[in-house]
Amino acid sequence: MPSVSGPNNLRVEVVYATAEQQWLLAVDVAPGTTLREAVRLSGIAEQVPGLDVDACPLGIFGKVVNEAAQQAVAEGDRIELYRPLLIDPKEVRKQRADKVARVFKKAKR
Repeated sequence: MPSVSGPNNLRVEVVYATAEQQWLLAVDVAPGTTLREAVRLSGIAEQVPGLDVDACPLGIFGKVVNEAAQQAVAEGDRIELYRPLLIDPKEVRKQRADKVARVFKKAKR
């Protein structure tokens, strides 16, 4: 478990998941550490091959943080690294609705 020395450190968690595996790393950081810095200090990049921690969107408890390089961590934060979407969720819903419409259209014939 990586840590930064100091009596006033903050404990945060850094998490990342794929379909096959999940990583949850606890890390102690100094007050004023940004979300991006905390992710780097966690060492998650070394544990997940191909993970570009500088390019991943970050969030705290399911809410995306747009200014992760400027926002300081708070005690107990759960910093989440998000994978890029492979397909737009709106497009998936549209395709599903189109498929249902085609099925109903055929059933009416």
